[in-house]
Amino acid sequence: MTGCVAVFDLGKTNMKVVAFDAAGAVLAERAGPNAPLPPDAQWPYLRLDTEGAWAFLIGALREFGARFPIEAIVVATHGCGGVLMSETGALMAPFDYEFDGLEAERADYEAARPPYEEILSPSLPRGLNLGRHLFYLQRRFPAEFAQATTFLTYPQYWAWRLSGVMASEVTYLGAHTDLWRPNEGRVSSLAEKQGWTRLFPPLRRAWDTLGPLKPEIAAATGLAPTVRVVCGAHDSNASLVPHLAVRREPFTVISTGTWVIIMAVGGRAKLDPEADMLANVDVRGVPVPTARFMGGREFSVLAGEKPAEAAEADVAAAIRSGALALPAFSDQGGPFAARKGVIEGEAPTTPKARTALATLYVALMTAHMLARLEAPGDLIVEGGFTRSPAFAAVLAALLPARRVVVAPQSAGAAAGAAMLAHWGEPHEPPRLEPPPAWALPGLEAYRDRWERAL
Repeated sequence: MTGCVAVFDLGKTNMKVVAFDAAGAVLAERAGPNAPLPPDAQWPYLRLDTEGAWAFLIGALREFGARFPIEAIVVATHGCGGVLMSETGALMAPFDYEFDGLEAERADYEAARPPYEEILSPSLPRGLNLGRHLFYLQRRFPAEFAQATTFLTYPQYWAWRLSGVMASEVTYLGAHTDLWRPNEGRVSSLAEKQGWTRLFPPLRRAWDTLGPLKPEIAAATGLAPTVRVVCGAHDSNASLVPHLAVRREPFTVISTGTWVIIMAVGGRAKLDPEADMLANVDVRGVPVPTARFMGGREFSVLAGEKPAEAAEADVAAAIRSGALALPAFSDQGGPFAARKGVIEGEAPTTPKARTALATLYVALMTAHMLARLEAPGDLIVEGGFTRSPAFAAVLAALLPARRVVVAPQSAGAAAGAAMLAHWGEPHEPPRLEPPPAWALPGLEAYRDRWERAL
């Protein structure tokens, strides 16, 4: 590798720009919150704040460009966003996938969407199937929709704003969109029947360079006009990249953040759409059996706005208390999304106790989904939950026969995205460490009670 890579990691709740050096080490990071915009007179739906995110990105690039020799920019974004384009630019504001109004077209959309066996994507609430966005817009805004020339999936929208080049890419098209046939590597029958195939620009690899930075963007950021803009990827699939590059199959990556996404590379389990199992598509175009639940969101509900650090003694105390957090604490994603979450027993009252119960909950849910997915090989924990040792320590205690390892905080979506800028070059394997060995008396019996209560 030569030169530095700037990664725009645009998550559902938070966004950051991270600068990596030529060896893949983090040089600097700038982070900020990411929130949707409410409906207004022009766009009567919850929508993504593209201009707020753009201002954040330009500011971070300007800051990092003054400090480091940036050679390439890569974007990785959360799932289920896309922008309809006209010949002059963005045609309509993109949906935030939590917009309830998409449910108004559910019956007709369900009649139109392909069978699960074709798309390997479960029917999800609100806007978590990207095809729902296009279906709704085509019906509710027919005049505007008729003007559309292109549909850009979310990472590629940002790559277009930086480079002026339009592209499609498989990790995003294959992320529970209903728009892709993972086993065939082509667009779905839904896209064909609805006449949407004309909207998809040429397919490019996640690691392809789309072009240099547009001159006006180079001028606004102070970056060199030769800076490469890479096609980019879906963030969860980007988190696989550091391991795909250096590790033999099978193995399982547990990507944590707003969502806990379990990706069984080399897995062979039969997928259950009722359990929110799906096939993601990795950067090579290979389907990856996946299970997920909204673990980060549920953790926040249980732990509160300002969670404390949960130590071994706190988790042990939560087990002794007998209190059970039973799913689900979000109505999106996972096998129990239709249920209302409850706490059986005495609810915790202190910040440490609430965090301990939240940690037990997300670890139990993860172990449950690992079993249902028949996830093989080493279990690699990466992402937001690595900021504390508690999650991985509890998960390892729940699964004593499995090898659980933790990736450094710099690994995950941003590090994987940075590696796309130098795909095919030799890479050092990510440093993986075992979690601390916590003695948690009564955990096995506690888990049995929790499973029986589901």
